[in-house]
Amino acid sequence: MRWKTAVAITACVLFFGKTASAHRIDEYLQATILSLEENRVTASMRLIPGTLVAPYVIAGIDTNGDGVLSEDEEHAYAQRVLNDLSITIDGKSVQPKLVSWSFPQPAQMRDGLGEIRIEYTADLPNGGPNRSLILANHHLSRTSVYLMNVVVPQNRDLRILAQKRNDQQSLYELDYQQMGAVSAKSSGSWADLVAWLNGLQFSSLFHLGMRHIAEGTDHLLFLLTLLLPAPLLVAGRRWGPPAGVRQSLLRILGIVTAFTAGHSITLTLAALGVVHVPDRLVEVLIAVSILVSAVHALRPILPGKEAWIAAFFGLIHGLAFAATLDRLELGHWERVAGILAFNLGIEAMQMLVVTAILPSLILMSRTPAYPVLRSGGAVFAAAASLGWIIERLLDVQTPVDAIVNAFASHALWIAVTLFLVSLAGKFLYASRTWHTAERDMASRPPITKPLSDNCGIPEL
Repeated sequence: MRWKTAVAITACVLFFGKTASAHRIDEYLQATILSLEENRVTASMRLIPGTLVAPYVIAGIDTNGDGVLSEDEEHAYAQRVLNDLSITIDGKSVQPKLVSWSFPQPAQMRDGLGEIRIEYTADLPNGGPNRSLILANHHLSRTSVYLMNVVVPQNRDLRILAQKRNDQQSLYELDYQQMGAVSAKSSGSWADLVAWLNGLQFSSLFHLGMRHIAEGTDHLLFLLTLLLPAPLLVAGRRWGPPAGVRQSLLRILGIVTAFTAGHSITLTLAALGVVHVPDRLVEVLIAVSILVSAVHALRPILPGKEAWIAAFFGLIHGLAFAATLDRLELGHWERVAGILAFNLGIEAMQMLVVTAILPSLILMSRTPAYPVLRSGGAVFAAAASLGWIIERLLDVQTPVDAIVNAFASHALWIAVTLFLVSLAGKFLYASRTWHTAERDMASRPPITKPLSDNCGIPEL
């Protein structure tokens, strides 16, 4: 098990390469790898103090100040690290138990070469099939950076569903499924059917699909940017007046349907192992798709062909969706059901987002304020896509994720505000148009019909 943990720790550091590369000599790196077992979790920690914080860490271990780390001092410090952890399973607190620890010499830590290794375990109470483990590390938080990950379970009854981390990775949430909890409680043909259905993870994967698209800001940004010019007609090489409501609805429905068809095809093919494209290339192409939709929102490059754009780049986005299913390591039939459930979850969340934004787009497209919204949204999407392209091609850190996520965290309020502004804009524009028409009518001279020479007697 130790070699698997070592490999996982190495993979964790490589996976979070951008975070690790930001580790400076004045920070305390704390990396944690979790290993799931039935009703138990085991963790391996590596604590690496930078050269500037090493004296402070050493002083916290060497409590008597003799320059030598005794076994009692090492044990006390390892226990202090565990005391600064918070672990909950399904909302219930559990206590970690120290298993082993090892410390380098103080001189090694001062040179930035030493690693403190701590292993602990925590027994988990019985629970249902869907479980949520939350780990929070508060140890020396003011000077620390954190990494957290989990080893893919060898037990087929344990399946990882999702992982979430805060920006510092000091807070880690792991959603997983423990199918033994179902089989242990049930028996008989009906119970076996229930266990089989639960084993397909249909409900869990449906919610995972919803959460994936909700948290996938790049996917939503592509679709929303492509929808910006949908309610408009083309006038030459520019976006012109608004189209009819029916035409706008049909165009938006066509874009969403085409995007769904595109990503469903590649999600199915990639999840079944028929096609494979490197993850980095997929992520770069997703950023390119956002740039194309942003340029199209500014100036029509393929007027009337938005559905084709959505379908083509939907193929790319589907490859990214499939990567999430790959991490679950589902069996063949589980994978087939998982594709259906996951895709339905994606569509459900996608339709919720489109439904929430659709009235605002149609209403505001009929006001003079819409070019500002369209151009502003397109410029924002273009800037975000360029940042993502640079980040994913050159492996450098940019503030794009933080900025986009800040907007996404207030998505509900933004949608409500946009709807209220669109209502107000439509009302003011209609009122202004009515007053203008009334003023024009009042300023016109009265229309008089001249009398004919025969005083109204019709000519024969």
